[in-house]
Amino acid sequence: MDEETRYEAVRSRDGRFDGAFFFAVRTTGIYCRPSCPAVTPKRHNVRFFRTAAAAQGSGFRACRRCRPDAVPGSAEWNARADVVGRAMRLIGDGVVDREGVGGLAGRLGYSARQVQRQLTAELGAGPVALARAQRAHTARLLLQTTELPITEIAFASGFASVRQFNDTVRTVYATTPSRLREAAPGGRGARRGSPAAGIPLRLAHRGPYQAGPVFDLLAREAVPGVEEVTGVPGARTYRRTLRLPYGHAVVAVEERSGAAAGGARPGGWLDARLRLTDPRDLTTAVQRLRRLFDLDADPYAVDERLAEDPRLAPLVAARPGLRSPGTADPAEAAVRALVGTAGAERLVQRYGKVLDAPAGSLTHLFPEAGVLAEAEPDGTLGALAAALADGTLRLDPGADRDDAEAALRALPGLEPAVVAAIRVRALGDPDVAEPGLDIPDDWRPWRSYAVRHLLVEGELRN
Repeated sequence: MDEETRYEAVRSRDGRFDGAFFFAVRTTGIYCRPSCPAVTPKRHNVRFFRTAAAAQGSGFRACRRCRPDAVPGSAEWNARADVVGRAMRLIGDGVVDREGVGGLAGRLGYSARQVQRQLTAELGAGPVALARAQRAHTARLLLQTTELPITEIAFASGFASVRQFNDTVRTVYATTPSRLREAAPGGRGARRGSPAAGIPLRLAHRGPYQAGPVFDLLAREAVPGVEEVTGVPGARTYRRTLRLPYGHAVVAVEERSGAAAGGARPGGWLDARLRLTDPRDLTTAVQRLRRLFDLDADPYAVDERLAEDPRLAPLVAARPGLRSPGTADPAEAAVRALVGTAGAERLVQRYGKVLDAPAGSLTHLFPEAGVLAEAEPDGTLGALAAALADGTLRLDPGADRDDAEAALRALPGLEPAVVAAIRVRALGDPDVAEPGLDIPDDWRPWRSYAVRHLLVEGELRN
């Protein structure tokens, strides 16, 4: 998009572009999302940025009215397989906070200077600034949705010191942490989550969202002890345990159907609640849920392309905004693609880590690859688990998808359908052709979504 097209999107308050770019107003010193309801500024006062971090780096602070830090992530980063796309997925997963820029660069196979240069040239901000913007968003979430002491929030958000935390909050939000907490929706008396009750969140998405097919899939695949789906269609709750870098979590996501899930409106959200053993895992847990539910997708781009095909057009019209779910744990997804739901249940009961405090029917964490490699070293499962454990096979958000597929194909006994399923679910590739189905190249770069349409249509007919 050129700047004039972006300005037209701002002038029409087009929520389709929330998260795709940000605009800032020179006269107010504030940056916003394109759909901000405030009076549209004059064109000569507007600057555009690819990321919130770039706007912050240029001295602008976040709008308190439209909350530009709460928009869905850019769909571009999930679609792109280049270094910038991979870097953005890793930063979203919290790698810079845990491992620093050197760790990020090492995962990408580049030097820290090369990564800095590429991100700055394209996005207007380097990895430190991008991670800082993410930390600020996490801090606001914790301030406004929990009763954690402010000092604990500073370190849980990834800041190295309370002073750094205070300075960042003042820079980004033009207020103090205490006043930001008081400004939570509902005012000072707003209900907030306790560590025991969990952190309440709204997971934003753009455009229409077909929650039903996603929850149908999760219900069919649910592994007892690790996952469950309860309730009636249209009002179901998906719950699961989740292993995270600093601890584990029990997460719950609510199904929202019809207009509440997006409908014809420019966006909506899924309600979620996260019960973390360590609040430092909040950012990572949120990003992994977003990948699982495919919340950063651009349904407008997907539907427009697929609707051009006569075979798919009626399916797209019937289910606009159909998503291609990913996973909250790539290694787990790979193992489950190989052994199926029944096999995964067996592995959980034999080798899964038992929770110290079970949450209803959720009693285990899915077994780690190293545990499986040692316990069942033979056959395809043993080879897959060993490759995951020793790093021969990488499926993390920054993994090179082609390299990962090559490593998968090198494993003995792994069928093409399993490789394709791993590439779709574990690696989040939007353009995978299901083996055995007639998938023309004209459906690129959204063949994973086309397959979902065909599969959902087939399931409904059956």
